[in-house]
Amino acid sequence: MDIRNSLAAQGYAQAQQAARPALGGAPGQPDPGAAFSEAIQNFTQTVQNGERTAHAAMTTGADPHSLVTALAQTELAVQTAVTVRDRVVEAYQEILRMPV
Repeated sequence: MDIRNSLAAQGYAQAQQAARPALGGAPGQPDPGAAFSEAIQNFTQTVQNGERTAHAAMTTGADPHSLVTALAQTELAVQTAVTVRDRVVEAYQEILRMPV
């Protein structure tokens, strides 16, 4: 094997490592994947809390004030999720409109 081929392969491997995006983003900045995952978990917990409170209100006559509060939080969470979804779809459509 020629030494030039070996050096070229090493240079290519180093360039490939340098061009690969970091999973955690820039140093000192939060991981976008972790932030998205946390937002999804919070959304799921909010909806489940609303469902539990509504079920308790129908079966055991739980506090109506807590039911209204839980349903308002659930409604806000769903509206936020719909807004994020609409923005993602809008961005995707904008990418599709870009000339190649």
